[in-house]
Amino acid sequence: MEERFETFTVLIARISRSIKRIKADEMADFELKGPHVSCLYYLSQRDGMTAAELCERCDEDKAAISRSLDDLEKNGYITCASGAGKRYKSPLRLTEQGKAVGRAIGEKITRIVEAASEGLSEAERQTMYRALALVSENLERIYTHKKTAGDRAARDEQ
Repeated sequence: MEERFETFTVLIARISRSIKRIKADEMADFELKGPHVSCLYYLSQRDGMTAAELCERCDEDKAAISRSLDDLEKNGYITCASGAGKRYKSPLRLTEQGKAVGRAIGEKITRIVEAASEGLSEAERQTMYRALALVSENLERIYTHKKTAGDRAARDEQ
């Protein structure tokens, strides 16, 4: 069991570090940081998303997305229809520059994902994603259950 834990945690950490390094390296050409990649990528897939929707899609917190969007807007990649109320719920649009960079990012992502999947059959790839999704859901459930139980215990002690 200990070997499974070590293998799992080390591999997941390596994958995460590699993704961060690749994002940083690949985005240096555009003078962008890694967190900007997801925002531009998802907006190029569906223009008009809100910051709230991006938080959910990117699995990032509100502050991180807000900082990224500020940078992207300041550098001319996106515009915000601020007349729609709070900025967090306003649709964000790519500028022409943002669309061009979004397409380039999409092409880079496609090449990297294909290279990362090299040697996997389609069936193996689908099994891997299904297994990763299940592990993610299980870990979320464990964390949520433990947090909820801890919160209940703290209230009971008061």
